Parts: sequence; structure tokens; C-alpha cells
Amino acid sequence: VQLQASGGGLVQAGGSLRLSCAVSGRTFSSSVMAWFRQAPGKEREFVAAISRSGGSIYYADVVKGRFTISRDNAKNTTYLQMNSLKPEDTAVYYCAADLFLSSNYYLSRAYNYWGQGTKVTVSS
Repeated sequence: VQLQASGGGLVQAGGSLRLSCAVSGRTFSSSVMAWFRQAPGKEREFVAAISRSGGSIYYADVVKGRFTISRDNAKNTTYLQMNSLKPEDTAVYYCAADLFLSSNYYLSRAYNYWGQGTKVTVSS
């Protein structure tokens, strides 16, 4: 399974970005997808997760109401729409995948497959 994240960049506070994660090497529709992020000097943290069908979606409290995770199974791609960005959203964003939506969906160890990361910088 290969995951390729893209869409990061530099944006001003209050702006928006949409990240994409293209999956190859397995049937995308059978994969649970998630986004994590890691800021400089900090541990990797959960951002959002979406079930295979998209029927179950979870967000970290710090992004709830600002970020939206979605998936297009026809394009083997998951997205993270980020609105009202804040400087504290600055981080490298990673997409992750696994077969099962674990009850520990917010932990990085719940996912076996990871993309390379895309950097998001929010200026004040």
C-alpha cells in the first residue's frame, strides 16, 4: 500500500488549504483513512479519521468545526479541507490507512500504512 499526500503550503491565518492523499496498491474502499500532524518539537497527533464508507467520521477537538475529512472511493483519494487556519495548525500532515477502524482510531499505532507527509505553514 502506498499513500501519497499533497496540498500543503504556506497560507495566512484565516485562510484555507485542501490536502489530498492518494492511495495505491490495495482497494481504497476497504481502507480506513486518517490524518495526523506533527509540529516541530511535538509528538504526532490525531487530526481526523473516516471509515470505509464515510459513515463514521471523527475529529480532534482542536480542529472540529474547521476541518473536514472526506473520501472519494472512485478516485482512491481522501481529503482534508482545512478552513480558518491558525498558526498553531502549522505542522507536517500525514495521511494514514488501515483495514479496520479501531476504537483507538486517534492513536498512530492503529494504522499500518503512512504517507510521506506534506508541510502546512500558517503565518500570523
